[in-house]
Amino acid sequence: MKLLASFFLLFPILLCSQSFEKGEKLFVDGKFDQAQPILESYLKSNPSNLKAIEYLGDIAGYDKSWDKAIGYYKKLKILKPTEANFYYKYGGALGMKSLEVNKFKALGMISEIRSSFEKAILLNPKHVEARWALIELNLKLPGIVGGSESKAIKYSTELREISPVDGYLSRGHIEEYFNRYSSAEQQYKRAILIGGSKVCYQKLADLYKNKMKQPDKSNAIWEEYKNKK
Repeated sequence: MKLLASFFLLFPILLCSQSFEKGEKLFVDGKFDQAQPILESYLKSNPSNLKAIEYLGDIAGYDKSWDKAIGYYKKLKILKPTEANFYYKYGGALGMKSLEVNKFKALGMISEIRSSFEKAILLNPKHVEARWALIELNLKLPGIVGGSESKAIKYSTELREISPVDGYLSRGHIEEYFNRYSSAEQQYKRAILIGGSKVCYQKLADLYKNKMKQPDKSNAIWEEYKNKK
């Protein structure tokens, strides 16, 4: 009898767990429309489940529902203020939201966007994505509101210490942004030498094709990539 009573007490917990697992599997499989209502229902009974909140934030981001994504990631920061990725995702959602509002409002968001990425690095000194985000922020912002090539280079140099491939790719990106194509070419070549991924080859091929107007070199780079596989 006690065993039966215990089963009925555990039954709702088991159902809840199965519900989350189903939502999680759908999320991992990229079936976001199906995963969302299941995870939302689960979250009502488990409002502090970090994974469910993060998945819903990611789904909102995928749908470009930036206000919803910001809300979910902000909740994550409150529940677990020591997790670097939550600050990174929060800053990223804020950054995307800033692209959709008027310039005056966007300017007011810059400080929080920057501080969110910086907090991610403070919590995780090896956070690659946050440094990429700060590089992009410093490139795109005018100097009068905090944009800085020297700061972008600083984060690129830090990346090279953590992940040499990202370091060379990011420095190539900076050089390309300022139309220093020969320097960008050298950086991308270094990335290919130590990384050799499709991304590395694509960066150099695109530079040749779109910026340096050398389609033959672009084709040759792709041939080199195909032959190494």
